[in-house]
Amino acid sequence: MTRGERVRTAARTLRSPRSASWIADETEVSVKTAQKYLDQLVEDDVLRKIEQGDQTVYCVDQLMATYREIATLQREYDREELTSALDSMRSRIVDWKETYDVESPGELRASIADLDETDEVERRREIASEWEHLAGRLPVVRAALNEYDWAAERDAISA
Repeated sequence: MTRGERVRTAARTLRSPRSASWIADETEVSVKTAQKYLDQLVEDDVLRKIEQGDQTVYCVDQLMATYREIATLQREYDREELTSALDSMRSRIVDWKETYDVESPGELRASIADLDETDEVERRREIASEWEHLAGRLPVVRAALNEYDWAAERDAISA
């Protein structure tokens, strides 16, 4: 990979805000080179640049990432597929609520304290993680459906 590719790849996977010097160390480039590519990603709405005290840090622009994800869903799936996915996610969550008599992934995790079987403990941890994941995906899929016609109309190529 080139220096720019290394910086771009590292930047797109940031889980928490990081300085240009941290990214430079991770990607084995100079701070100046890292700043150059990071600033390009800020201009492209991939990253946000935030001043924290006397330090500048970069993080993934979650709003733009979500917009891009919604657009990808709208382009790759038709309305019926998105509706089915939404229904499936909601059904799984309802099933977990009923099966374990809990209202949230946190309550499911807390129920582990009453268990002795390691297999069941692991199973509940996995379900809680998946539940959290699905709960985060629901609003994205819902947004893709809510704006499906609007997006399709704007995405159509004019002849």
